[in-house]
Amino acid sequence: MSVRINTNAAAINTHRHVVNNARVQARNLEKLSSGHKVNRGVDGPAHIQIGEQIRSQTASLKQAIDNSESTISLMQTGEAALDEVSRALIQARAIATHAANSGTNSEYMFQADQLEIDNIINEVNTIAANTQYGKNFLLDGSRAGNGVTTGEHLEFLEGTNKGKSSGAGGHEVKITQAGVRSQVVGSVQLTQSMIDEGEQITITEGGRTVNFKTQEGLNVEQTLNELGLAIKSAGLDVDLLKPEGSSDAEDVDGALPQFINIRHKNYGSEHQFQVATNTAGLLSAQGDVPDWIQNGLDVEGEIAGEEATGRGQVLTGDLGAGVAEDIQVRYTGEKAPEGGVAGTVTFMQNSLQFQIGHNENHRTSISFKSVKAATLGRGVENTSGFKNIDEISVMDGDKAKDAMQVIDKAIEEIASTRGNMGAFQKNTLESNLNFLRIAHENALSSESVVRDADMAAEMAAYTRNQIVMESSIAMLAQANQRPLSMLKLLG
Repeated sequence: MSVRINTNAAAINTHRHVVNNARVQARNLEKLSSGHKVNRGVDGPAHIQIGEQIRSQTASLKQAIDNSESTISLMQTGEAALDEVSRALIQARAIATHAANSGTNSEYMFQADQLEIDNIINEVNTIAANTQYGKNFLLDGSRAGNGVTTGEHLEFLEGTNKGKSSGAGGHEVKITQAGVRSQVVGSVQLTQSMIDEGEQITITEGGRTVNFKTQEGLNVEQTLNELGLAIKSAGLDVDLLKPEGSSDAEDVDGALPQFINIRHKNYGSEHQFQVATNTAGLLSAQGDVPDWIQNGLDVEGEIAGEEATGRGQVLTGDLGAGVAEDIQVRYTGEKAPEGGVAGTVTFMQNSLQFQIGHNENHRTSISFKSVKAATLGRGVENTSGFKNIDEISVMDGDKAKDAMQVIDKAIEEIASTRGNMGAFQKNTLESNLNFLRIAHENALSSESVVRDADMAAEMAAYTRNQIVMESSIAMLAQANQRPLSMLKLLG
């Protein structure tokens, strides 16, 4: 055989194997120490791309879970404040009920009740002004759709998170039909002879009925006054209207015949009542045959040129309509304006926005209505002229009765708001939170399949590579010893 000393081919070959074995063993150690089978692109180019995408998704899902939990905390803060407002309003209702018992109350008792009512209103306003989560005020109306109107008889009510902000000119409000109350006017006048014969007048509304029978000897004016008192005492939501043009000057003794005019207190097609009279035409078309009076009409029109639905005097942008969706305005005019345009509503969308998912379009929003006293209990017709609970007074029995109606509306509004918030929390936030947790678990499992090392397999490979490494080093030592055989030739 040839013997060379300048180039040891066997040692070079063995060294190459040692280097390769050292590199493989280093990767085994890296996988065992990190627990990942893919630590760099060279470990698996396809796996590293998929793994990074899944890792990004997992991180976003974890943050979305935290976002949803924070949002639920915000909702619970607002709902707790509304619970206190509701408690305060219920207390105000009890005080108004006490004040309505005017037969036992003195001037000082009325003043004491009014003082407590004022304190409750201040408490409601304080809660509205100071309820906040972080720096976000929740119940002062700043986190809702807010709007102002121009035009006579036009009033902005509310807008949800679905409405879009308008430009400087606002959305044009067009009214084609004003809200109308159900009403019946007799075609036959009530006369003294009918009264003396004992005319039977029956009026039914909202499950309550007045069976009124005229009394002989009472004149027409007195009879109508008694009928009005009977309607009021029974709690029917209808009014007995005095015929236009009649006056005490024209009818000194109250004996002139008069038409009976009954009208519902509320606007719209859903409010109706029933009438029946012995005499045909006095109220019902036929004698002793009841007539349903349901000729009320809902307001009709458009907001920003889009379809809107009317209910009573309230016009609401239809779902899916576009920029005016869920924007509510009230038109209080008795007839549609000339040309149809009632005015404009300038709307600003300030609803709270929440990122509750891991993708950019997985967002939701909610509007928090104002619970300031001036915004609660609006739209209740009453003889005292109270427009909201901020204006109520219990300084006499009649005002206390009207205050009760306004407070009832306010309690209903707060309960409705709490219901909407509860539905949003349960059906949107908590349901979404359950989904996110499942998605996060599945994403982690997918990432584990792609990136996590099988420790048992890696340990077996490491043991094999360690044996090969030690064997290759031993062989390198043997290869390095081969040139020493030349010394025997020299000796």
